[in-house]
Amino acid sequence: MEWLALVMFLTLCLVLLAGFPVAFTLGGTALAFALIGYGLDGFDAAFLDATPNRLYGIMTNATLIAVPLFVFMGVMLERSRIAENLLDTMAMLFGPLRGGLGISVTVVGMLLAASTGIVGATVVTMGLLSLPTMLRRGYDPAVSAGTICASGTLGQIIPPSIVLVLLGDVLASAYQQAQLDQGIFAPETVSVGDLFVGALIPGLLLVALYIGWLILVAWRRPDALPALPAGERRERGRALLRRALLVLLPPLSLIVAVLGSIMMGVATPTEAASVGAVGAMLLTYFTDPRHSQWFWRRFRYPFFAGLLLWLAALAGWTGPLGAVHVFLLLAGLALGLMAAGFLRLGRHDKLRLAVLREVAESTTRVTAMVFVIFIGAALFSLVFRGFGGDDLVRDFLGDMPGGVVTAMILVMLLMFLLGFILDFIEITFVVVPIVAPILLAMGLDPVWLGIMIAINLQTSFLTPPFGFALFYLRGVAPKEVTTAQIYRGVMPFIAIQVLALILLALWPELATWLPEQFYGG
Repeated sequence: MEWLALVMFLTLCLVLLAGFPVAFTLGGTALAFALIGYGLDGFDAAFLDATPNRLYGIMTNATLIAVPLFVFMGVMLERSRIAENLLDTMAMLFGPLRGGLGISVTVVGMLLAASTGIVGATVVTMGLLSLPTMLRRGYDPAVSAGTICASGTLGQIIPPSIVLVLLGDVLASAYQQAQLDQGIFAPETVSVGDLFVGALIPGLLLVALYIGWLILVAWRRPDALPALPAGERRERGRALLRRALLVLLPPLSLIVAVLGSIMMGVATPTEAASVGAVGAMLLTYFTDPRHSQWFWRRFRYPFFAGLLLWLAALAGWTGPLGAVHVFLLLAGLALGLMAAGFLRLGRHDKLRLAVLREVAESTTRVTAMVFVIFIGAALFSLVFRGFGGDDLVRDFLGDMPGGVVTAMILVMLLMFLLGFILDFIEITFVVVPIVAPILLAMGLDPVWLGIMIAINLQTSFLTPPFGFALFYLRGVAPKEVTTAQIYRGVMPFIAIQVLALILLALWPELATWLPEQFYGG
């Protein structure tokens, strides 16, 4: 009956290729094969009795609360004009350089990735805003398309990433299971925060490699990446630096507030996600100059007082009230400002209320999709194990010549190929729970494994002909940009991704060193 588990997995892939909804395909395929196995007297129905406990575990999982909060943060920032302002300012800042606009797109893609964590939204936004501008400035269409696709997929690896949140939760369970299978009854844990910190260096390494490639292309082929004409640089010198500071400060403050609170140990990823959601609303609100002027006139003193308290708390001084009370005071101040702002919106800005409603509805749809897929994947994994599929995979990987190295290569290749037909959510919930306990029991570091999986999925998102990022850009690209040009443009960036995977495989410390420094291993 173990082979029936593999037949079930192949059937799942075929049904998904036919276009059926993912969540119902997972659950429906599992139930159908459970019925077949029960009829053949090869499946114990007691495995399905664990379904209510699995669902209750999903409902009470505090880590997963971060998902709707980070989704809300990303969608809210997507609806604001932060991306447009960033791109315009960065283009003027790097404009005098050949390839400066491409570097600007990469930097803005990095900031959007760290602010939203949603790949599709970043690729579509950058495609709509930057691709027409790049073509109008004489940029090579292939290089332009490749730059946008690659920078848009940085949301897979740069925290706070939805991929890392889901991977962190799944790997935490897999790591505990692997240790229990080894007879370790006081298992160590791995958290979403560990993955966030571990992903920083590999993510920044990818950004540096992207920019290095663009500089090389601009040096070898100056006509492909021309500099911005001098007449279009509207601001120079101090005025440009002042504008760059004002435009960069809000998203950087949000990133520092979210990641800094996690890395400093003052907030869990779920609590930091709530900080991000509130911060995204405030940033969106203050992109309107009227609102920022009203805030500065009415609330500048409470704002600076709250900022000083926050800095004092980070520095370790809590005063007579204690850190908890300081942060409660800051949270109350932020909520009060938000409430006052949205009351003002209700009187004077119906459009902004419509945006808030749209963001809430979009967040609900995405969150519902994620959790329904999670429920279907839990049912699928129960039936898969009921057939003994996990034992079959464990024996197959354990008997491979070359041991853990060959097993890791095979798993990475499998995930890369599945990335053509499955989204990262399905791979995270279906494939990772099957293979991760086996690999972790072989002695692999869970943080390193999670970062390798994230970069691998990011690479499959870029790879023709089925890469999701390519479909996203094709949907918004002008007609003069052909599909062949998009495919040709992403090839160098795929090579960069593979190089990053090789570097990470040779030097795991790229992913594990920073978490060890912050959390002592």
